[in-house]
Amino acid sequence: MASLTAPSVSLPGVQRSGNGQQPLLNPSMMTSFQQKKRENGFFVSASSNSNMVLSGVVFNPFEEVKKEVLAIPVSPQHSLARQKFVDDCESALNEQINVEYNVSYVYHALYAYFDRDNVALKGLAKFFKEASEEEREHAEKFMEYQNIRGGRVKLHTILTPPSEFDHADKGDALYAMELALSLEKLTNEKLLKLHTIACENNDAQMADFIESGFLGEQVEAIKKISTYVAQLRLVGKGHGVWHFDQMLLNGAN
Repeated sequence: MASLTAPSVSLPGVQRSGNGQQPLLNPSMMTSFQQKKRENGFFVSASSNSNMVLSGVVFNPFEEVKKEVLAIPVSPQHSLARQKFVDDCESALNEQINVEYNVSYVYHALYAYFDRDNVALKGLAKFFKEASEEEREHAEKFMEYQNIRGGRVKLHTILTPPSEFDHADKGDALYAMELALSLEKLTNEKLLKLHTIACENNDAQMADFIESGFLGEQVEAIKKISTYVAQLRLVGKGHGVWHFDQMLLNGAN
């Protein structure tokens, strides 16, 4: 029986070794990396040694990476990861970090107030301590995202919250919960503004980060605290506040 031999195929820029088995790259097809300079410092750019046009190739990565927008900075002061992340988004993220820390600080002050021996509303103290920790976690998430995108975290000043939260007409529990509701709505406004900035700068990844991690959770928090405000308005300043506090302490909704 006659043996069949597969026809040989020649690829441009590819040579075969002497035994005909191992393909070797033609040096003219090799891609090198050159260091160039632009206004904000040096960067590394890919450069091909060949002007050969390959027919039938839809995507040529060695040509695509030559674009200046894909250049890799050499200076240690510049982020290697940063891509399509404008200064407005970076500044807005730092502002949101400050918002989260300020709200956390107020909630921490409320925790300290309700934990006093002469106030002794342990359920409210527990609620505001957890709320403070949650807002601080949000701030840290924004800090982590800032670093992921190649931005620089800049922490701003945090205002000193009050230490007294009693109210002659409403009582301390209702006053504190109404304050919390206002703060949650304010945070929601800031998140929506942050999302708008991301959209205006065509930053789909930042917009998705805000949508998936914060917006839904924020409206749920507003609804939850709105319910608490309504309940405290019903019970007034008397014995009902103690029962409400016990509900929070025992984890009831």
